[in-house]
Amino acid sequence: MIELPIVQVTERAAEWPTQDVTDQALEDPYWRPLPFVEFALKFHGRCNLACDYCYMYEMADQSWKNKPVAMSRETIDQVAFRLGEHLRAHADEIQGASVRMHGGEALLAGADQFAYAARAFRSAAPSEVPLRLVTTTNGVLLSDEKLLKVLAEHRIGVTVSLDGDREGQNRHRKYANGRGSHDLVMRGIEVLNRPAYRDLFDLVLCTVDLENDPLTTYEALLATGAPAVDFLLPLGNWSSPPPGWTSGDGGTAYADWLIPIFERWYSTVPLPAGVRLFENIMTVCLGGHAYTEGLGLHPFQLMVIESDGTIELGDALKSTYEGAPYTGLNVFRNAFDDARLLPGVVARQRGVAGLSPICVSCSIRDICGAGEYSTRYRAGSGFLNPSVYCADLAKLICHIRDRVLTDMDRLRAERAEAGCGPGTSGCAIPME
Repeated sequence: MIELPIVQVTERAAEWPTQDVTDQALEDPYWRPLPFVEFALKFHGRCNLACDYCYMYEMADQSWKNKPVAMSRETIDQVAFRLGEHLRAHADEIQGASVRMHGGEALLAGADQFAYAARAFRSAAPSEVPLRLVTTTNGVLLSDEKLLKVLAEHRIGVTVSLDGDREGQNRHRKYANGRGSHDLVMRGIEVLNRPAYRDLFDLVLCTVDLENDPLTTYEALLATGAPAVDFLLPLGNWSSPPPGWTSGDGGTAYADWLIPIFERWYSTVPLPAGVRLFENIMTVCLGGHAYTEGLGLHPFQLMVIESDGTIELGDALKSTYEGAPYTGLNVFRNAFDDARLLPGVVARQRGVAGLSPICVSCSIRDICGAGEYSTRYRAGSGFLNPSVYCADLAKLICHIRDRVLTDMDRLRAERAEAGCGPGTSGCAIPME
């Protein structure tokens, strides 16, 4: 039996997952809880934009109103202590860890606070566990070179949220007065692309908007010069479906939007940039592991720490109901290990055992993994459901899988015809 403290959390109308999930897992002699390796900090709890689809300010959970505006240095120090404690305790299980300084808008914390936090986290982490520091930003403040110099000095990677061209960006990602953010974000990206800071640029993150043209959006993201882009499906669930959702009528609007981008990307040689969503699907289709939540059955190992030190289960849960991410834990009272047997953690670490009966019997179960956890929510039953994007994911995954496997079969046939058997060196037809 694994001896970890079981933290009781008040259940909400017996919605799944309940304490039974943890009890059943502990009865399984082949299961053990995994440590956390990703830590998302609410480094600054407010934002300089007012994006109308923001899960933090515009959706069901409004707990941000009762949180400090920014994470204090006392809280940063305590997070660093808990981080080091956790990584040392599980160093033999961990290949590496990451801390993402998030928001709100994280860059509002300022250069000095980033420098302080970077030193605290790197000092706390044991030398045998590589620690990556990253931040996610709306990009408006990236033209501040003092801030960029600090990010460069402390090797803090940068992910920029951008929804496409000027029209696509300004439809949702704007200031409270209605002014669009596109021009300021592009100015910041231009500075980020300067030689001194170029290596910091990790990713451009785009939330899919069905009103935008997909290929125009894709080309606008490529034009940023980012080494990789990613597409996020808007947060929604069975009780609050995402905008433009057509699956209830048999449609697949989101898959139909993404597939032309996949075809353009996949058919371009050499690839201009990685597309994380497509790469993850291809990797899982070929037997590998996805490296982002929402695809495959890779276990959940993410922890969120709010600006007051509260430990929560994941930002996306804020889109489901008030209090959904709540654990009752705080870094000033609790070690990170105290969260490992929470039902909301265990449910996402049990693989197939944490899926609904519909998903368990699905032919693409191991690729889809039931979709992003929050999108499975239905009021009254909880999260033991397929994703609200089930039909879209199935169409997109099957399209990519069939395209890739067809190409692999063609390459094998061409190699065989050329007399290139398995392991043959010097063949003119490479296996990609």
